[in-house]
Amino acid sequence: MWAHKAWQGRFLAHQSPAADRLRCYASWCDAVEGNTTFYATPGRETVASWARQTGPGFRFVLKIPKVVTHEHRLTDVDGPLRAFLDAVEPLGPRAHTLWIQLPASFAPDDVGVLARFLRRLPDSHRYAVEVRDPAFCTDPRATRLLEGVLADASAEWIPFDTTAFFQAPPTSDAERDAWTKKPRMPLRTAALTDRPIVRYLGRDDSDRTVEGWRHWVDVTVGWLREGRSPTVFVHTPDNADAPQLARRFHDEVRARVPELEALPEPIPAEPLTLF
Repeated sequence: MWAHKAWQGRFLAHQSPAADRLRCYASWCDAVEGNTTFYATPGRETVASWARQTGPGFRFVLKIPKVVTHEHRLTDVDGPLRAFLDAVEPLGPRAHTLWIQLPASFAPDDVGVLARFLRRLPDSHRYAVEVRDPAFCTDPRATRLLEGVLADASAEWIPFDTTAFFQAPPTSDAERDAWTKKPRMPLRTAALTDRPIVRYLGRDDSDRTVEGWRHWVDVTVGWLREGRSPTVFVHTPDNADAPQLARRFHDEVRARVPELEALPEPIPAEPLTLF
């Protein structure tokens, strides 16, 4: 997401053309979740425009289409998978990780299907898996089983941390909507590869969001000191302040790891004037 309506005039220029919105977003953050690819495979020219709007170090974490993960549940998917891989080819190294988000009904008994799917994937990309059945975190046998399959494929496990969000009842329309849709997953902070990815959901109150990410600052600092290169995505139910919050998280980590590269200087949302 890089064209959120609430960001217009704050983080992005008002009525900026579609071909410019990602460029503006990329001046605030150096990574993005490619959630739209879950719903449809984009055309190569569209993807090429994403590459033109971003620098070579920008990170796309692109979700594999739901026809592969949810409708066909990772079986008999050669056609749509090939089409997706061809479409994202113009990104080159910007395609940081291909994200396999599995449905909540994908249980520990289904891990064999995932193992077969991962073995068939080309080694031209990195892959990461997000599961939404809490049993993967609460049952030690299920945890070990999934970790073993992912390790064999050099794939990462993406935790979706909703623990801070579900600590107190919702207080806004956006929070009430998220309350019924987001998974209640136990906290997981282990990394399997040198490129861990975290998805964190806070609250619409920024102070509560910051309070809830304290442990992630500690974990991220530890990963960096181990030589890993983590990517952290900060969400709130309305996402109104998400780019600013992401930069604040980065600043907190950088205060403890000064050698961490600074984020870009944001492009002003409004033209600069003399008066």
